[in-house]
Amino acid sequence: MQLRGCGTALVTPFSQDGAVDENALRNLVAWQVESGIDFLIPCGTTGETPTLTHDEWLRVIDVTIEVVAGRVPIVAGATSNSTQEAVAKAKEVAARPGVNAILTASPYYNKPTQEGQYRHFRAIAEAVDKPVILYNVPSRTSANLEPATLARLGEVPNIAGVKEASGNISQIAEMLNSMPESFLVLSGDDVMTLPVIALGGVGVISVASNEIPREMAEMTRAALNNDWHTARTLHRKYLPLMLANFIESSPLPVKAVLTMMGKIEEVYRLPLLPMRRDTRSKLQKIATDAGLITRPAAPPVPSAEFYVYENWAAGPHKAMLHRASCGQCSSGKGRPAGHDPNHSRWHGPYSTLAEAREATHQMPGVLIRSECKCVG
Repeated sequence: MQLRGCGTALVTPFSQDGAVDENALRNLVAWQVESGIDFLIPCGTTGETPTLTHDEWLRVIDVTIEVVAGRVPIVAGATSNSTQEAVAKAKEVAARPGVNAILTASPYYNKPTQEGQYRHFRAIAEAVDKPVILYNVPSRTSANLEPATLARLGEVPNIAGVKEASGNISQIAEMLNSMPESFLVLSGDDVMTLPVIALGGVGVISVASNEIPREMAEMTRAALNNDWHTARTLHRKYLPLMLANFIESSPLPVKAVLTMMGKIEEVYRLPLLPMRRDTRSKLQKIATDAGLITRPAAPPVPSAEFYVYENWAAGPHKAMLHRASCGQCSSGKGRPAGHDPNHSRWHGPYSTLAEAREATHQMPGVLIRSECKCVG
């Protein structure tokens, strides 16, 4: 097994009822392999693995193995902040013939010391007979794996490399200088792929490659082959998409884009919630500019219809004129929210403003006639 190039940290598709969507997962994995991805990582944190049951975790890995059918290496995620549980998970997944390596992150929440991390990872590596890739992501675990600790771990049999997502380029440089060339250093951050490779890294475990597997693989291979012009060109073109995965918590943006592309349904498990409307619109523009989706059709021209809202609930009898597209009215149909038919009513539609204005003058008992800002 040679873990080199671009590997995708796969999302886990869910159906509307919240179950793992095996059909979508199969199609996603097949598309990744056919697009030329170098290896795949099911059940990493991008796969919302903390929300999967034990059986679901194994099923996602098994489906990936089945679809891949030996065409690319599979690095299965097996993480826990309990060393005992992490060892058990690593042993269980290592027993599957289609798994080539194991990815395991620093214990989260516990905030172990460097010695604690060393013993945790060593226990995992000593319990299995397959290569182990460590995952350093202190922004999520609150535990940074320091270069000196990694150097000690590099001497443990079966510990083959690290996915580095500290974002600290000085630390990454120190790490690469202290480790033998046989030790695999993979960027854990798409935007850091080229700097990490320039310093001696061998590739990236990518989130963006869920959306652009061919392009991320080509960019990574170009850098590894010292074709920096091609690598930089692709990096500049897709940098906005890479950065978009920081708009909200991962994997919200990548799953939203995959939904826009028609690859999966946009379903998450609590505590994750769908993206906010403002960030979704930004993401849609980025995906459109990247060529992943077609530019949405222009919205239809709002109807020129008008409505009149008559209200005698309090004070002098009133009539308010609205456009059909008024944002102050529920459903955009000139119907103010919360109107009570016993104390108010709406009239219309009227095809012209003049017709609507005339209607207000024909309403008996109306003392105050006004027009909403939407009319002006």
